Amino acid sequence: MNSLNIFNELESEVRSYCRSFPTVFTHASGYRLRDDKNKEYIDFFSGAGALNYGHNPSQIKKKLIEYLSRDGIVHSLDMATEAKMEFLKQFNQVILNPRKMKYKIMFTGPTGTNAVESSLKLARKVTGRDSIMCFTNAFHGMTMGSLSVTGNASKRQGAGIPLGNAVFMPYDGYLGENVDTVDYIRKYLNDSSSGISLPAAIILETLQGEGGLNVARLEWLKHIEALCREKDILLIIDDIQAGCGRTGTFFSFEPAGISPDIICISKSISGYGLPMAITLIKPELDIWSAGEHNGTFRGHNLAFIAATEALNYWKEDALSKQVRNMEKEIRSFLSDMVKEHPEIKGEVRGRGFMQGIACEVDGLAEKVCSTAFTRGLIMETSGARDEVIKIMPPLTIDEAGLQEGLYILKNSIEDTKVQSFINSKGKNTSTQKHLRASG
Repeated sequence: MNSLNIFNELESEVRSYCRSFPTVFTHASGYRLRDDKNKEYIDFFSGAGALNYGHNPSQIKKKLIEYLSRDGIVHSLDMATEAKMEFLKQFNQVILNPRKMKYKIMFTGPTGTNAVESSLKLARKVTGRDSIMCFTNAFHGMTMGSLSVTGNASKRQGAGIPLGNAVFMPYDGYLGENVDTVDYIRKYLNDSSSGISLPAAIILETLQGEGGLNVARLEWLKHIEALCREKDILLIIDDIQAGCGRTGTFFSFEPAGISPDIICISKSISGYGLPMAITLIKPELDIWSAGEHNGTFRGHNLAFIAATEALNYWKEDALSKQVRNMEKEIRSFLSDMVKEHPEIKGEVRGRGFMQGIACEVDGLAEKVCSTAFTRGLIMETSGARDEVIKIMPPLTIDEAGLQEGLYILKNSIEDTKVQSFINSKGKNTSTQKHLRASG
């Protein structure tokens, strides 16, 4: 009996990633996984960004085992524990103080959408306004508040009810390279007849992960911050996927030199794939009443232990340098693929260890990722039409692992015969004409 039948028979139809990666995984270490057939895979997925330091990093695993073996507190709601105290101290000392950042740390429920929900609720509480400004192609989570500021139509439809109190505006580049959409937004806000009221906050990702690896220019981010200060709007940065070093700096917005009012962090903050999320709040905005926003699992002490140990990666600059150096290799590789295969009509996107190729050929990105999986490489697509081949290796991957993974991707692109793929799909007639003309 196929072991996957158990999942088909007993697990909800809502499951998704196991459809893209149809095997039963049994072991993982670093950037490699193994399945129940003893086949090995290189991980260019990193738990959708939750495994920036790879699978089972030994030094973190050691701390977890030691903590469990001495009967350390595991569940504590938001009670004071030694594990939480050490995380608070180390996060302040290693991350905030060197960057001259002053924030209160809020422990929300243990997923990214919990951090987003808390930020939206707080922004409304602080300002007394009810609307949130968000952006095209944004993704902020799957609960109701987070969905209201998420752009993807299929995900929004899952809510089953109208989603309101959100105003969508064009993200940087959405109206073309030469258009600063902040001017467009300012015009709406300045016009009393535009139909748009002053929002409580603007929420954005500096690099839209699920939305297609769209990168906001540093200048655009500065203009957004200036607009927020001008209009007394709170600025929320969702750094759930792009943060914790994935773009080369711990926070993805650091190169822009901006100072968000609220920052949402999750995924790799625990360092080990354990559920954890935090919301960073400027002290003057921390006006919560006790228990006004809470949750049963906001005191995950195993995550605190792992997260505290993971902060050691940021005491020096070695990991950031590695990401910046390998970022250039990834960019060069992707650029070469686009040049060597003009038939895919590709565009290189992204930053750091969060890059990829957007393909105009309908369905091609999914086919390439599927082919890569059969060859032993785990990747996902992103974008509104799953049009982007997305590369997200662990930040700790070595040179040999990176090159091995890129080699598999190269072969997967070459193995995907674009013309025959289009013909078999029976779609995209205009693209077929383009291929015939260019070939």
